[in-house]
Amino acid sequence: MTAVLAGQLPDAETIWPVLDRLAAELGLRVERRKSGRTILVGADGTRVQPWRENYPYPDRLRRKSYEPAKRQLQIELLKLQRSVKSSGSRVLIIFEGRDAAGKGGTIRRFTENLNPRGARVVALDKPAAHEQGDNYLRRYLPHLPTAGEIVMFDRSWYNRAGVEQVMGFCQPDEYATFLRDAPEFERRLVADGVSVIKLWFSVTRAEQLRRFVSRQDDPVKRWKLSPIDLASLDRWDEYTRAKEAMFRHTDVPEAPWTVIKSNDKKRARLEAMRYVLSLFDYEGKDRELAGQADPLLAGAISALPELASREYQPVMAPVPMSRITGAAELAPLAGSLGSLGSLGSLGSDAAHRVQGDPGGDAGVERLSPGDRDLHDRVALLRDQPGQPLAL
Repeated sequence: MTAVLAGQLPDAETIWPVLDRLAAELGLRVERRKSGRTILVGADGTRVQPWRENYPYPDRLRRKSYEPAKRQLQIELLKLQRSVKSSGSRVLIIFEGRDAAGKGGTIRRFTENLNPRGARVVALDKPAAHEQGDNYLRRYLPHLPTAGEIVMFDRSWYNRAGVEQVMGFCQPDEYATFLRDAPEFERRLVADGVSVIKLWFSVTRAEQLRRFVSRQDDPVKRWKLSPIDLASLDRWDEYTRAKEAMFRHTDVPEAPWTVIKSNDKKRARLEAMRYVLSLFDYEGKDRELAGQADPLLAGAISALPELASREYQPVMAPVPMSRITGAAELAPLAGSLGSLGSLGSLGSDAAHRVQGDPGGDAGVERLSPGDRDLHDRVALLRDQPGQPLAL
């Protein structure tokens, strides 16, 4: 995979052996049929359906049901957009998840019929050298929603907690700083009136592999197999650990994570729309249609099947303020986006909220086992239909 890390996309002769090996590790085999299609088969040679793993429905949603449901939800999204425009609200939706989890397809369905003058997608390239350090979060400030706007991030600052950390593209101290600063950054956005919605699209390992095989098999989809995608194929467990650490540190009541189970892409798209709509009141809302997402497919991070009971246990040792270099010089972050523009780091009040610090805010990542009922109540409250994310 050296060529991949160097940014040179390997040819098919390099990619197929990697996919074959990964399939074998899962007890599967990539079979190329005479029709030209490439599928995954089990040890007995029968075709497997990886999307069924840990999925609550026995059948995929049929297009006959999907299309009219999508249209009705897109009409609701237009109603929401009109409300956001007329009220001057600001809505930020962050789409995160593993490679091939269905983020891009969902974003396309979100924006398919929205007015582009009030809704836009942000998909930033890798940060430049001067954006790597203490000012990492600053690069996102110009892309935040303005009054009356809905902005969708196709990946976001959470690249630092995922691909950058796993692939070694950032330093350990930069990673630790991010986990400390991101929750406070989001709290300040919410306090300033921005509705911050964070969606994590969850796909199982075998289904992800099937989608990679499908991409490589289809000439018009091969561009989706980026060098980083290929380099990360062997790092499922590393990405799992990074994801769990990210959840523990950044799943805070002001800006909670919501998991969308995306093995069935069509259902994932519908429930992502429905979940976002459920958070807002707007004129003409169809509450039966957009009042609450399917709890089997969209919910708190505890809905992730691969997370164990250790989910909320600390992954970073408490760090006393006296040991944080330059903490005393951190400039406070004012509660307006105007002062966010002068962001250096996130402020002394942000810096003391390091995990385990008794002076910190009682976010989800600091809950002890005895406080689990409090977390459950917070999760239940935020999942109530019709409740706005931030007022």
